[in-house]
Amino acid sequence: MAQLYYRYSTMNAGKSIELIKVAYNYEERGKNVLTLVPAVDNRYGMGVITSRIGLQRDATVVTDETNILELFMRENQKRKIDCVLIDECQFLKKHHVQELTEIVDSADIPVLAYGLKNDFRNELFEGSYYMLVYADKIEEIKTICWCGRKATMCARVVNGQFIKQGQQIAVGGNEMYVALCRKHYNDGRLNDK
Repeated sequence: MAQLYYRYSTMNAGKSIELIKVAYNYEERGKNVLTLVPAVDNRYGMGVITSRIGLQRDATVVTDETNILELFMRENQKRKIDCVLIDECQFLKKHHVQELTEIVDSADIPVLAYGLKNDFRNELFEGSYYMLVYADKIEEIKTICWCGRKATMCARVVNGQFIKQGQQIAVGGNEMYVALCRKHYNDGRLNDK
């Protein structure tokens, strides 16, 4: 029986590389995967999933208006889809997550969604909230703070300064976000200096 998996972490934990690895494993066995990425994540180009170590994979772009269930059904008519993989799932809308559950429940196809849980203000993203509500399996991908403790928070850095106010979504990489443990997020320390 297929399930909806939500695999979350902070920045730099290897979520995208994990997705690329899972896609490779399916395809190596002659299976077809449908890889998706929200349009808001265009750091490396539109429709591209990229890990920080340089591996890339093309993906179908999901906009706020996209009906993922309809998209899946169209692709499944062209070629049998064995698994759906989505990167940056925190940027999904409620209806997207509900459409993913319908793929799992009606088509009996596993869906693996990778993304952040909380934002730089330590609040849930819409997609993260609904993944926590609807996912059959919730798995943490662990990474560490500069001090060696488990990182659970994402700090936003603007002009070298740690900030906790601003728009929820500002797409960026290592120059803009740092994974921290709760202690160092709360005291605002970005490193041991």
